[in-house]
Order: sequence, then C-alpha cells, then structure tokens
Amino acid sequence: MTSPSAGTGREEFPEESVEDIRRDEESAARPAELFYGNVGEFVTDRFVYFVSRPAPGSGRVWCPEWYRHAEALSRLDSLWRAWEALRWDAGPGMSNWWVHHLDPMVRALLDPVTGPFGRCVDGHSPQEPLPVETPPAGLFDDQRLPTSRNPFALD
Repeated sequence: MTSPSAGTGREEFPEESVEDIRRDEESAARPAELFYGNVGEFVTDRFVYFVSRPAPGSGRVWCPEWYRHAEALSRLDSLWRAWEALRWDAGPGMSNWWVHHLDPMVRALLDPVTGPFGRCVDGHSPQEPLPVETPPAGLFDDQRLPTSRNPFALD
C-alpha cells in the first residue's frame, strides 16, 4: 500500500498498537534461550572438545572430577555463561570468547602450581581451603541490609 504521495519512495505502514510495541520490547529484553541447560552439559558436550588433553610432561593438569573443585566449578560456570551470551554475536563474539574468556581460563584451570587441579596429577585430590581467622564482630556491615548512613561518607 503506497501513500498518497506516491513516488516519494515512502510506503505507508499500518500503525502498531501499544500492545504490539510492549510485546516487542518485552521480547527484546528477554534473554535468549540457553543452548545448554547447565554448566555440566556445557563441559561434557563442548568444553572437553575445545581443550586438548594435557600431554605427559606438559605440566598441565585436568581433573575428571572437575565439579568437586569450587574454583573450577565457578570458572567453568562463568565460561559457559560467557559462551551462551557471546554465541549470538554475529561479529567478533566467538573470537572474544576464545581470546578473553577461554584462553585465560584454561591457563588458570590447568596450571599445575596455582590451578585448582594441581594436586590431582594421580587422580582427584580434594583441595584444602585457605586458612582464615574469624574477623572481629562488627568489623563488617551486612551489605544486603538497607542502611540509613550516607553512602558517600568515608567513615
């Protein structure tokens, strides 16, 4: 359907209802559906094929029971979530994922000295948590609670 000013190159579009606009905005704001349901699926179906098995003498260490290491679980979960977000980027999304997410994460995970699997050379070995002393009572405020204090004050 052309407008009365035919020849201007402008076409007349039916007006969108407020409901149509609201529905479009909600759809755009809704996060894309996940390809993998959880980090476990991501690791067993994709991650293990992206990262080569550490060769003997490479110094790199992997633990088949990766999910029993809190640091590894958190790092792999972050890696999965970044992959889910960046896979939709038709431009440099996957390149960014490899360079800024996967590569540094693999170096940290498989490091034989500082990585979470460092003690798992001969099979899974639980990681010991860092020793801590309980801080004195009242030293830290519960940040989840609303406060009446001035947020800009430097007490």
